[in-house]
Amino acid sequence: MRAPEFLETESGRRIAYHKTDGAAPGVVFLGGFMSDMEGTKALALQDWAKRRGRAFLRFDYSGHGQSSGKFTDGCISDWAADARAVIEAATEGPQVFVGSSMGGWVSAVLASEIPERIAAFVGIAAAPDFTEDSMWRDLSVEDRAKIMDIGLIHLPSEYDDPYPITKRLIEDGRKNLVLRRPLRMPFPVRLLQGTADADVERDVALALLDHIQGDDVRLTFVKGADHRFSTPECLALVERSVDEVLG
Repeated sequence: MRAPEFLETESGRRIAYHKTDGAAPGVVFLGGFMSDMEGTKALALQDWAKRRGRAFLRFDYSGHGQSSGKFTDGCISDWAADARAVIEAATEGPQVFVGSSMGGWVSAVLASEIPERIAAFVGIAAAPDFTEDSMWRDLSVEDRAKIMDIGLIHLPSEYDDPYPITKRLIEDGRKNLVLRRPLRMPFPVRLLQGTADADVERDVALALLDHIQGDDVRLTFVKGADHRFSTPECLALVERSVDEVLG
């Protein structure tokens, strides 16, 4: 496996990334909460980009994968800053953002900060505002008190380790909520959502569809697809969606 390159950010975080040279506009994959750039979707898109001769970038947020830092030290603001730093350092011009789960939220934050760097957005089970509208909403009174008191709780996960949820993550998430303020996306947007997704409810996809301000915004539901959205059929849909927004 090829070793990643590293970017030292102004905040002192060391961000690992892989860049594939090719035609513009390039494609950037923004991963999910506690995921990394070695996942199925990221690698499938890299292979797609190589076949197309298209520039491609994948990276790990701080506290994820091969980047520096502890996961429990991070929050949405940090991870959006990591994404912005590596995109601005490793790419040129507008890019197609492909945001998976939390990567969809990070993409929405960056749509407000650097809209000139986004050519199109493909959201895969995009999870805007999930710290407030899913995590905090579903916590018991006892768990809410615990996280405010000691600063950390662990939530069960269907994947490997439990999710560590920090007070900082919850409080910072409230500063980055994108469904409570205008969300302009004046570029092609394709939202992909599985109906069997146990992590992101289909109502989230509908709310995002309704909330985005743009003239070319479409939502596709895939019956039976789960949150991973990584079956061959789902991956083919992701690739077709990127092809479509590239025109």
